[in-house]
Parts: sequence; C-alpha cells; structure tokens
Amino acid sequence: MLQAPVLPSWNDGAARSALLRLVAAVCDEHGPYYVPPHERVAVFAHDGTLCCEFPLPVHALFIGTRLEQLAARRPTLRDLHPFSAFLREDLPRVHGLGWRGIVQLGLVVHAGLPLDDFAERCAAWLAAAAHPWLGRPLASCCYLPQLELLAFLRAHGFTPFIVTAGDSGVVRAIAHRVYGIPPHQVIGTCARTRIEDVDGVAQLVKLAQEERHVEGEEKVRSIARHIGVRPLLAFGNADRDLAMLRYVAAGAGPRLALLLHHDDAQREFAYDSGFALNPLDEALERAASLGLQVVSMRRDWRTVFGPA
Repeated sequence: MLQAPVLPSWNDGAARSALLRLVAAVCDEHGPYYVPPHERVAVFAHDGTLCCEFPLPVHALFIGTRLEQLAARRPTLRDLHPFSAFLREDLPRVHGLGWRGIVQLGLVVHAGLPLDDFAERCAAWLAAAAHPWLGRPLASCCYLPQLELLAFLRAHGFTPFIVTAGDSGVVRAIAHRVYGIPPHQVIGTCARTRIEDVDGVAQLVKLAQEERHVEGEEKVRSIARHIGVRPLLAFGNADRDLAMLRYVAAGAGPRLALLLHHDDAQREFAYDSGFALNPLDEALERAASLGLQVVSMRRDWRTVFGPA
C-alpha cells in the first residue's frame, strides 16, 4: 500500500529537509537525540506565519467589523480618529497606528463584552468573513503548507502552541476550527478582565486595559510561564518573533527556528521591511548568523492556500 507523501505542499529543499531531520532525530527512541513526547513542543507565531496578515491581521479585521456595528448606533465615530481610519478603510492611517495602537483600539471597542460572548461573536464573524483583497473566505486564508506541518508534528507526538502578539481571544476563536489547536494552546495579547454578574451568571468581562502584550522578549517569557519547556521548533515571520526564534535555536540538541519570508507577489503578497504593522528586517538580515532557517514562500511552498 502506498504511503501518503509527507508535507506534499512543501518543495524539496533545505527547509523541508531540516523539518524532516528534526522530527526523525527527536522521535528515534534508540538515537542520541530522542526527546519524550511530553517535551516535543513547537511554537508558531500567528498572523503572517499561519495565515495571511496583509493588508491587515485577523484581529484588526474583526475590530473593523465591531466598529461598523458601533458606528451604526453612534454615527459620530466616523469623524473621530482613530475610529474614522477603520470606518473609512484608510489603510495608511490604520497602518500608522502600528500594531500596538490597533491592539489598544481593540481593547476599547471590545470593552464590556463577556469573554463567552466575545468568543461567540468571533466564531460567527469568522464563519462569514471574507478577505478584503484575496476574494476568499477568511477561514481559508490559512497556509496549506503550515496545516500540513501542524498535522505532521502532531502525528509525531508534538504539541503545537500559538504565541501571538494578536488578540488571544480572536486567535482562540479561530485556532481550533482552522488549525486543530485548542484554546489552551494559544498564548497571546489579552485585556484585563473582571468578574461581573451578567443576567445572574458570573462572567469574566473584558476591560479597556491591557493585561499582557506578547511580542519580542515577552514571547519568550510567556513560553517559559505557560509551557515550561524550551520548544524544539519555532516558526515566525517578523522581527517581533526574533527573540522567540533565538531562544529556541539556542537550546541543546536538535532545534529548528524557521522564518517565513513573504516573497510571493503572484500567489499571496511580497513584503518584508516595508510592512509597517509587522516588518521583517533585522531577523532576515541576521538569519544566517543566528542559525535561522529562512522559508521562502515563493521557492519552498508548492502551493500557498488550500481550496476556498
């Protein structure tokens, strides 16, 4: 009986070979680099690593939808910055807010929502939302090679986590449906909450204050805090992932830190240092000296997206 091909959407090359070598080494019970399953951890950034983030990451698109709902009740929002930037779809002004500014805007527009309601709204929105430029359902804008990689890792005893600078609540609503990753394996930026009685039921309600912003070194601290072991594999796509990639690459034994380069304008988008929200500059420049494996979307991926 013929076996299904391994990572069929990955072209043969250095990146695919490195992935296969790592998994083979840590799963060989008789080899010198065997790692028991409970220590086989992989960490992935989210926007731009597992799914399309251009021209806006997923949590920003959800903010835009929420703002439209609020503006229907309060039309004056359309004339107030920064709300007006989203409501008028003024991308330069939205990008000018920066990643942190967009996250903080999300704290404001989602404040007062119980976490359960927030998760339900995210899930319902994802089921109906379309990418503004690609003309395909947003849920199908995840990368097929990454879905194959997640399945391959799970089949070999790995536990994948998402470590994201995006809103953890939005990513959790997406993660299980799209990636097969349960909510407790998502670590991300989050709002402060407090317990309130909502219709006689104790609920955690979102506040317009930041509890934790997970980027840069905070990604490493969050991994140590929530996971407790140094991962064997890390995958990112931007400078804000560099600390996480370096942390994983520096561990003893076989490790692999991968950096996705968006260099495919035909099948997705081509950008790096010029993308204001999530630039790739220092990490790409230092990749070779730091032992990072650059993954070229154009050269290393046979296909980018699965069926719409």
